[in-house]
Amino acid sequence: MNHILIKKRSIFEYQKTERYFVQIAEGFEALAVKELETLGAKRIKPGFRGIHFSADRAVLYGINYKARLVTRVLAPLVSFECRSRDDLYRAGGSIDWTAFFSVRNTFGIFANVSGNSNIRHSKFAALCLKDAVADFFRNKFGKRPNVDRINPDVWLNLHIENSRATISFDTSGGSLHRRGYRRETVEAPMQETLAAAMVALSGWKGEKPLYDPMCGSGTLLCEALMKICRIPAGFLKKNFGFCFLPDFNKGLWESIKKRADEKIRPLPSELIAGSDIERMAVKAAKTNCRILPGGEMIKIWRKDFKDISNLENKVILCNPPYGIRLKKEEDLGEFYKNFGDFLKQHCKGSQAYIYFGNREMLKRIGLKPAWKKPIRNAGLDGRVAKYELY
Repeated sequence: MNHILIKKRSIFEYQKTERYFVQIAEGFEALAVKELETLGAKRIKPGFRGIHFSADRAVLYGINYKARLVTRVLAPLVSFECRSRDDLYRAGGSIDWTAFFSVRNTFGIFANVSGNSNIRHSKFAALCLKDAVADFFRNKFGKRPNVDRINPDVWLNLHIENSRATISFDTSGGSLHRRGYRRETVEAPMQETLAAAMVALSGWKGEKPLYDPMCGSGTLLCEALMKICRIPAGFLKKNFGFCFLPDFNKGLWESIKKRADEKIRPLPSELIAGSDIERMAVKAAKTNCRILPGGEMIKIWRKDFKDISNLENKVILCNPPYGIRLKKEEDLGEFYKNFGDFLKQHCKGSQAYIYFGNREMLKRIGLKPAWKKPIRNAGLDGRVAKYELY
């Protein structure tokens, strides 16, 4: 009977409750809660792989534009008992999808299934919902919108847990970690949200210069720049999913964006810098940093960290190679030992925040961390560690 109830609804679930759900990486929970509070979210409650919160439209738009740590913001459309494919198909086909997009648009679906559900595979669940959406349009117009699995106009989400399902609309319009500044890359780049988390964990507010001695394609440098210069995380993003919502307020969105952009400030000289031993990494980092306002002020050199005379009284952030850019395990252990020696001997008065994609290397660096926190990055169960260098 769920489909009958769904058809009679004049408004969708998120409109009735003003409740949303942000997806985050594992280990980001405390940081993300603090960020959501800062951006005006209310009634915040951590959930499975994310956080539930309440927001009006202004706060929803602002979170999508300014949040640095969240991956997607989902607006629940309908929740229902889902004990079979038929339940899912009926629910998906009973939503008036014309409220969100037309046959001229493309759509994509991402799903996750957990708990003791009769539907056990996320790909099968996504396929069922895709069929329901396509058949809804075909029955109404005689044709259907195309599916785009890479860059659709709109993303839909399906979550099934213990036979309870929720269909949501992705108000972000794709993962928010794709900031838009990474025009060039190197092997095994750091995800932007992880880099933003490291900047947040460091507590850096510009009181000391920040340096990355293994900058790769410059992700940590870019996130530090965006934080200190108040550049919204979505500054370069072209499209947001909330623009497809039936209650989208264009004037409100433009005013929120304008106010956020007006707060951008210049980068002080010599506040952010970095280096890398690889020529292509230095080239990529320079290109990427210069995409952002003030990025031309970031100095980047080609240099082995062992050739740096000192990094004293600085905040050091880095993501050392963890077995991908360095191929042999024995080389990796020696590399971390040498890096630990460098920190001890040449970085007095500094604080170092290091991401270990390979947790075993914590033992090889030869330093005792002030703290270490578990954070996942691209499937790696890594750790961020802080070192006080006296």
